[in-house]
Amino acid sequence: MKNQDNKINIVLFQNAYIPALKYGGTERVIYYLAEALDNFGHNVTLLVKGATKPTHIKIIVYDENRSVQSQIPKDTDIIHLHSIIDERLTIPYVVTIHGNPKNQDKLDLNSIFVSRNHADRHNSSSFVLNGLNWGDYSKVDLTRDRDYYHFLGKASWKVKNVKLAIDIAKKSNENIKILGGVRFNFKMGIRWTFTKKASFYGMVGGELKDNLLNGSKGLIFPVLWNEPFGLAIIESLYFGAPIFGTPYGSLPELVDKNVGFLSSNRDELINAVKSNSFNAKMCNEYANDMFNSDIMAKEYLKKYYIVLNNNTLNIEKPYLKEILKDKYLKID
Repeated sequence: MKNQDNKINIVLFQNAYIPALKYGGTERVIYYLAEALDNFGHNVTLLVKGATKPTHIKIIVYDENRSVQSQIPKDTDIIHLHSIIDERLTIPYVVTIHGNPKNQDKLDLNSIFVSRNHADRHNSSSFVLNGLNWGDYSKVDLTRDRDYYHFLGKASWKVKNVKLAIDIAKKSNENIKILGGVRFNFKMGIRWTFTKKASFYGMVGGELKDNLLNGSKGLIFPVLWNEPFGLAIIESLYFGAPIFGTPYGSLPELVDKNVGFLSSNRDELINAVKSNSFNAKMCNEYANDMFNSDIMAKEYLKKYYIVLNNNTLNIEKPYLKEILKDKYLKID
């Protein structure tokens, strides 16, 4: 029987470049998972399109014209897939479902979801919360003046609800910086945002993104879908910015009453922003303690050992229990 005293050979697979330079939370999570597993003494290989920065982690460049299994080292104990593949593997594996599948097809018995709510919506109890390597981020200045709010996410997705985020800021007489969106958006139909209360930064990463988060009073995040996880939440908290959002998907798991306020009522969100008294230090410590990559790696290792001992992670194949067809969750 294998247990956590046994060092194992692990391959992490994703058909992408690792880590992402700007937008690409999944790729950052995979990279930090690889680092943490390596630090624990395991032999880790990344099977990916390539690396975007120097790393001591072994890289195998993925060839889309060959099977996944044919490209992994022969001594691999387990492969951790971060996307669903159309291939039957003959070695132990797990697969993390990072998004919200759009149909009710049954998923793999060894599926892992990224929050309890994400798992529950797919008739599963198998999940691991995401974590990040905070040492890879810029130093946090908790004494800095904060004079605006922010939105962080792919603003072109209607479910991210940037329009309401801007409206909440305006009605609170606050400025808001939009990270992940542009003022003139043609991808989702012509969408112009004229208010002077909002400034736009497009897809930002690195020190610029960290600096913008570090000067914020809080993340306004009124999403209209069941968020699988939401790296924007934990990144904002790490830089001392509390969360003002809707209680959908993972948000009630990630945001406790000491670091944010959740409501499906816009007036309540506006009032919460106006009366914001959350402590930046508490937000930072909460993110650092609860959502770091070491914790994530330890939880994934528990899943690996279950599979390596010839068990599955789910009794039945997970599937999406409900589909919201062309319909968003509500906000009053």
